[in-house]
Amino acid sequence: MKKTLKVLSILILFVLIIILAGGTYVSLALPDTGNATSITIERTSQRLKRGEYLANHVAACMDCHSSRDWSLYSGPMKPGTLGIGGEIFDENAGMPGQIYSANITPHALGNWTDGEILRAITTGVNKDGKALFPLMGYSRFGKMDKEDVYSIIAYIRSLKPIKNQVPETKLNFPVNIINKTLPTPASFQPLPNEKDTVKYGGYLVNAAGCVDCHSKREKGNIVAGSEFGGGMEFKQPSGTLVSPNITMDKQNGIGNWTKEAFVKRFKLYADSAYKPQQLAKNELNTPMPWTMYAGMNINDIEAIYAYLKSLKPLQNKVEVIANKN
Repeated sequence: MKKTLKVLSILILFVLIIILAGGTYVSLALPDTGNATSITIERTSQRLKRGEYLANHVAACMDCHSSRDWSLYSGPMKPGTLGIGGEIFDENAGMPGQIYSANITPHALGNWTDGEILRAITTGVNKDGKALFPLMGYSRFGKMDKEDVYSIIAYIRSLKPIKNQVPETKLNFPVNIINKTLPTPASFQPLPNEKDTVKYGGYLVNAAGCVDCHSKREKGNIVAGSEFGGGMEFKQPSGTLVSPNITMDKQNGIGNWTKEAFVKRFKLYADSAYKPQQLAKNELNTPMPWTMYAGMNINDIEAIYAYLKSLKPLQNKVEVIANKN
């Protein structure tokens, strides 16, 4: 009996040592995506134009890194807040802690090198070597064409500096530990030829993060097989909104939409006559940044439609309003 207890004690001690060593390694050695590259990105007029387009209308960086007016439909950006950061995503929204979008104007990034910004955008590691929470789509941006990312960096360098001290993100345990293991090196992909409509559309869909919202999620991860079939829940003070199925299923998705109807749905919000609707106090709002994506050119929207049309239709039926308080 004493011998058994002694062996058990040794095994327990051994396990504790492994756990301690593993925890020490994660805490001290991770994240590790390599050093920031030493680069200086020239701010050409071509890059500034491309970067403005991507940051505002495709990758929609300003969706999170600006202040949005949630009293209006789709939460359009408040004037004068471009890149200011400070939007909070917390437990009330189903997040594992208090996550704040960063100030990405030159006021906050003035002492960052271009290489450090590139590493943060595409691998999820900030200037100080800390892991960003993957609400920031670094895994997607790391699959873009490097020149496109350079253009985004050139553009955000050109933003008006705005002083705004953003609180530090605080993640709950054990997510704060797991989060350190998530950043990975970028694997840049060349921008496809626009004539290859489906492949080009897939590139845009990745940059825009369509799959991130239009899929089911469990513990923060996309449920395999649910991609683009809708089902992500957006908790709001007045209830829960669920993302719709955007596959081409005719009963539960957008299979009855023509290409023209798809384009029109986006371009409605780019019409000069469009005015965002004022919502009632307890009315649910959509997180879909329609006024931002509406700025995409028609060819790009058509390419996204072509890509979605190439996917397997999913029969997932979604009740967009899951519940309302």
